[in-house]
Order: sequence, then structure tokens, then C-alpha cells
Amino acid sequence: MFDKVLIANRGEIALRVLRACRELGIATVAVHSTADENAMHVRLADESVCIGPPPARDSYLSIPAIVAACEITGADAVHPGYGFLSENAKFADILAEHGITFIGPSADHIRIMGDKIEAKRTAKELGIPVVPGSEGGVAGVADGRRIAKEIGYPVIIKATAGGGGRGMKVARTEADLEQALLTAQSEAKAAFGNDEVYIEKYLEKPRHIEIQVLGDGKGNAVHLGERDCSLQRRHQKVWEEAHSPALNASQREQIGERVAVAMRKLKYSGAGTVEFLYENGEFYFIEMNTRLQVEHPVTEMLTGLDLVQEQIRIAAGAELGYSQKDITFQGHAIECRINAENARTFAPSPGKIESVHVPGGLGVRVDSAIYAGYRIPPYYDSLIGKLIVFGKTRTECMMRLKRALGEFVIEGVDTTIPLFQALLKEPDIIDGNYDIHWLEKYLARD
Repeated sequence: MFDKVLIANRGEIALRVLRACRELGIATVAVHSTADENAMHVRLADESVCIGPPPARDSYLSIPAIVAACEITGADAVHPGYGFLSENAKFADILAEHGITFIGPSADHIRIMGDKIEAKRTAKELGIPVVPGSEGGVAGVADGRRIAKEIGYPVIIKATAGGGGRGMKVARTEADLEQALLTAQSEAKAAFGNDEVYIEKYLEKPRHIEIQVLGDGKGNAVHLGERDCSLQRRHQKVWEEAHSPALNASQREQIGERVAVAMRKLKYSGAGTVEFLYENGEFYFIEMNTRLQVEHPVTEMLTGLDLVQEQIRIAAGAELGYSQKDITFQGHAIECRINAENARTFAPSPGKIESVHVPGGLGVRVDSAIYAGYRIPPYYDSLIGKLIVFGKTRTECMMRLKRALGEFVIEGVDTTIPLFQALLKEPDIIDGNYDIHWLEKYLARD
């Protein structure tokens, strides 16, 4: 086991990793920008190192600064959390060159799944169902027209190095294709420094279903069920739940086992999530995230597994220690992402938190690093906490969520708590009848 883990992140996920390390008896190092010197993970860690000024490129994304912090403190492993450097293969390689363990999958697997075309090709080879589309990058407008005609309109054009909805455009007819293609390429070049795009069949009303996996790199892998992440705004997840209201037990087991078999063939190591669009009973692979997900607590509530501790054990060389038949699922869980944003306009709301009261009681969990007097900096993502609620049934879970949201008080900044309170009154949400476009349409009604 590791002696000391450096946490290369901030906010609630840094605190989440710190807690997992502490329960394993591992010393922790917090790194922080000057804007985060009073952050909770910095206060609680065994050691802390300032790695730069507020801009992430000069601190949390600075590989030399993080490696130097490891060498100064003697950390023998790094947990990257999510975001920042968590899916950076170069970072994993550099750590290895310095004799430091990256708590995550191999750099090769990060590279494969980080390139959307290569990821799709690999998924297909591993027996995972994929969305019909181009085999590789689109050579130009003429090539795009040929591919779109073969798979049928509407189609979606995506950046191969994309994420967060950037470099992504829909063409419903041939007349739309040229402009959509050129715009997607331009956005991809500006956002990622790479204008390569590919084309896929556009599904009209799909759900976003993801399968959580764990592997030990030795050919052992299990799936931990699915999460439904269909409630999204601008391709960013807002609400996640498990199990999905759209799947039955047979569908869940079939797609889960298919993914687990693929991960065994790949000899995948650590935690990962295979993401699908689901429509009319069919699953279509869209990407794999080779890291911990924001919504991992939903799975933890249903399985009783601590995914962060599992990541650490696997990175330290431990075998999985259990098989698929040992994984059981209990009840229903929902996570709401609490952002420091106006619930109607979604304008960011940085500033000082005057007071906080978090909900409690049976089946209620809050993952957050905020406290009264904490000043939310304007430089980073607006996520300030996650409310995760568990119930024996979905109905019980929804009622408990309603109660917990009513108890959750954050004064001094705007938050998205009122949005979730409004959603719980909607018949479609109550019935679990929603797709990836539902929230955008709901917000457009106002």
C-alpha cells in the first residue's frame, strides 16, 4: 500500500479522496492554487503545497508543479480525481518516469479512450455496440456527404478530441451538412487544437446510460450496474440516478456483462465508465471515461463499495478480490449536482458563503467542501456540492430527495437547489419519463 498520496485536484472530489486515504491509513498531500489556500481539503490534509496562481493552467494543470510537489513531500502516488489531469496520458507517463504511481488506468488505455475514433474502433473490436457512423475522421465535405447518405439523416458531427458539447453539430438534411461540418471543425480547432471530426447517426430521443466498471489490470473486471444521466443541460449532467427507470433487470445484466467481458479482454485497470445512448431497446457506445465520475456516489449507495478506495488498492497492485456474482444491488439512488449558479439563468455565482445547513437523516449523503465563511473563487467549475439520496424504492428515494432539498440551506450565493425542487413537481420526472433533450426543452418553456 502507498505511504503518501498527493491529491491533484480541488473542491469536493479532493476532500472525497482525502477521506478514502485516511480510512486506509495513508498520509495525504493537498496541492492548491493561491485562490484555494483556505479550501477544506487544504485544511484537513497532512501536508499542503501551493502550486501556483489561480488560473488552472498555471496550477492544477501544471505537470511540473505537481511533480515537484510530489518530490518535495515524498508522495509515492497521485490521485487525479476527475477533470484537470485525470485523463492525461502524458501526466501518467511523466509520473511513472519519476517513480510515482498514477492512481488510474494505464497511459495506453487513457490514450485509446481519449481519442473518440480510436475508442469507438476499440469498443467495436471488444464486442460493445456502437452508433453507426464514420470509421475515422471525415476528410472533407464530399466525404461527409457520402457518409451521411450511407447512415441516413439526421447525423451528428463530433470533434475527435471533444468534450463538453464543443465541436458538436447536428445536420438534419444534406443542405445542413456543409455548414454544420465547417462549424464543428472550427470549434474543435479553437477548443482542442485539433479540427478532426467524425460523423454518427443522430438519435432523436435517446437516454444517456453509463456502466460503471472496475478492473485490476490482470484480466479481472466487474460491472457495478448502470446510471441514468439523461437530465443534462448543454451536454453537462445535472441529475443522475440508478437504477435507470428505462431498463429492466435483464437489460441491465446483459449490457453490464457485455461491458465487463470487454474490460477483461482489455485488461483494464482501475475505475472506468462506459457511456451509451439508449433508444428503442438498443445501446450505442459513445465514449469511455478512464477516471472516477462525478456521479460515482450513486453506485456506491447501491453496491456498498467505496470506489475511491478500490482505485487506490488496485493501483497499489491488489487483485480485485471478488467476481461478478459477489456484486449485489440494493434500492435506488439519485444525485443532484449543486452548483453556485442562478437556478433560472445559470449565471455563475461566486462569492462568500454566509451560512450553510446540510440535510441529514437516513439515506442522505452530501459530498461538499464548502463551509460558512468560505469564499467560492470565480476561476473554476461552479460545482460546490452533491446531494445523494438513497431509498428502498424510487418512490421512497424521490420523497427523501424532496425532504433533503427542503433542508439544504446555502446563503450568500445563488445555487441550483430551486431547480431540483421544481423538477420534483414535474410528472415526467416523477414517472422517470425523460431523455437527454428533456431538460433543455423544460428550461426553454420559461
